[in-house]
Amino acid sequence: MKNLIATTFITLMTLLAGGVVQAQSLDINQQPQDESTQEQQAPQHKPRRSDAMQVRNYIKQGNKNYNDKRYSEAERDYQKALEIDPNSEVANFNLASALLQQNSNGEQEDPNSPLNRAVRTLNNLTKTAQNPEIVEKSYYNLGNIAYNGQNYSESIAMYKEVLRRNPANDKARENLRLAQKKLQEQQQNQQNQQQQQDQQQQQQDQQQNQDKQEEQKQDQQQQQNQQHQQQDQQQQDQQQQHQQMSDNNAEQILKAMENAEAETRRKIEAQKAREQQTNRRRPEKPW
Repeated sequence: MKNLIATTFITLMTLLAGGVVQAQSLDINQQPQDESTQEQQAPQHKPRRSDAMQVRNYIKQGNKNYNDKRYSEAERDYQKALEIDPNSEVANFNLASALLQQNSNGEQEDPNSPLNRAVRTLNNLTKTAQNPEIVEKSYYNLGNIAYNGQNYSESIAMYKEVLRRNPANDKARENLRLAQKKLQEQQQNQQNQQQQQDQQQQQQDQQQNQDKQEEQKQDQQQQQNQQHQQQDQQQQDQQQQHQQMSDNNAEQILKAMENAEAETRRKIEAQKAREQQTNRRRPEKPW
């Protein structure tokens, strides 16, 4: 076809053992849009004939560099075409293709990475392009990019947009089926992972409860031991007090007995002393 736009595609591999179809990484192996494609533009944005010729020449040179895998040089040529005609849908689409070829892993977070620049360009084409084929292929490439980034919900939405515009696009229909299958697997994996996390959390909670109960038992046992020690100490103190009181009573009794004995001896000695004194005073009998 004269106006055919070669696009990115998802390489498929069938595992004979299990019959499972797996999608490989996005492999951008497309020819950029040929400069001869007619662009439908508003009259006020249509470049002059000389400018249009320069745009076609830059696109032609960019396509040559692209086919020779000199993607950064192709990007430069497409940028030059866009400096002359920023509304060139072909130049924008081919620029996105060259940027995707330069994308490398680990640059997704950089807003100025080739991948993110290409995504912004393709998104803009889906909203502004007048050429329905470019819109269709832009949605298709966005679907592949989302699929490769494991954003299966987004890729499904993009493939559906392709099929709304071209129900005969078998590649988009096949990729839609794969994306739906991958989304189901992803959701199932997330559900399994959540269940596993819930089970782990439940086990942790049970272990924490057991540890808490064991700690409470230990605290209770410690309190009981302390109470027993206090009771034993109280009993010992009481016994010591009783013993001390008994010793004091015995000492007092003994001291009282000693005092009584001493008083008795004193009285006896005093009586004897009086008797002796009386005997000395009594006159002797005459013979």
